[in-house]
Amino acid sequence: MRIMLNHRILSRFHDRLKASTHGRHDWLESFDWDPARLTEAIADVDVYVGSKLRAEDARRAERLRLVHVVGAGYDGIPMDALHPGVTVATTHHHGRSIAEHVLMSVLMLSRDVLGADRALRAGRWRNVAVDPTLPFGTTLRGRRVGVVGFGETGTEVARLCQAVGMRVRAVRRDPSAPFPADLRPDWIGGNDRLPELLADSDVVVVTVPLNAATEGLIGPAELAAMGPEALLVNVARGPVVQEEALYRALSSGTIAGAALDVWWSGPPEAPSRLPFHDLPNVLMTPHHSGHTADTFAARATEIADNIDRLERGDALGNVVRAPAAAGSTATAPPSPARAVPHDE
Repeated sequence: MRIMLNHRILSRFHDRLKASTHGRHDWLESFDWDPARLTEAIADVDVYVGSKLRAEDARRAERLRLVHVVGAGYDGIPMDALHPGVTVATTHHHGRSIAEHVLMSVLMLSRDVLGADRALRAGRWRNVAVDPTLPFGTTLRGRRVGVVGFGETGTEVARLCQAVGMRVRAVRRDPSAPFPADLRPDWIGGNDRLPELLADSDVVVVTVPLNAATEGLIGPAELAAMGPEALLVNVARGPVVQEEALYRALSSGTIAGAALDVWWSGPPEAPSRLPFHDLPNVLMTPHHSGHTADTFAARATEIADNIDRLERGDALGNVVRAPAAAGSTATAPPSPARAVPHDE
């Protein structure tokens, strides 16, 4: 089969992809191609691996059998433009990497690592031994973490927080859905219990997808409910939290601090129209919490396995759009979560 790999990050794992598919296929690495070259080549492609596909290219790809998204979100794939026989599959494996980033961020904010680092780089020792006015840092044992969304990322966050002695509570769309047996949350409620979770948590971690129901979910009232000692960590999507409301809450002391790995715009634009970079109580990272070798090595292995399954005629994993039966029209899946335009 001819496979087009159009993903800058996953291309760094091309040896694993080719080895896992036993070198049987013709691979085209197109992440740095100009649009015209890609459009010309895609007509002869059987499998497209990438997170974005233009509608005109999807319509031209009459030979295409599989679009394999490099991540969980498929909002960059024009489902309606694909031919009926095309399968669309996704891959995950980001939960543990993001959860470790969350735990790191909470520790950094709890110990004011950023402030201590800035001071020492400027030649000043900044600790309670030399400055009795400084507040003490806090440990995590016994602190309450509220997780908004309890899917792959949310449950991994809960697992690591639980391991260091934090008490977990969560809200999710379906509170009756099963969760891993090793987790021992204080409680799991529906989204209607969000105000209770915010008021009852020392740390709030946002992991929900961005959709019509979650856009602007955390605003002035929700931030005020958290209280002046609380921390917010957003690893979901920037617009789940209201931009101006968060800036005001951080600059006024409504909440103690925030770790932001997701923003309201993507490269090459600035992450926000507001000067979050001027606030000393904000940890800023460039949407890279899931960018570990472990995440993408596992994704490469799973994508290669699905390509092998396609070649053998076996059922594929993580299918979000099945091919239509002969003579019928493919049914589009529910609208996916929207994403800011950069790789995840």
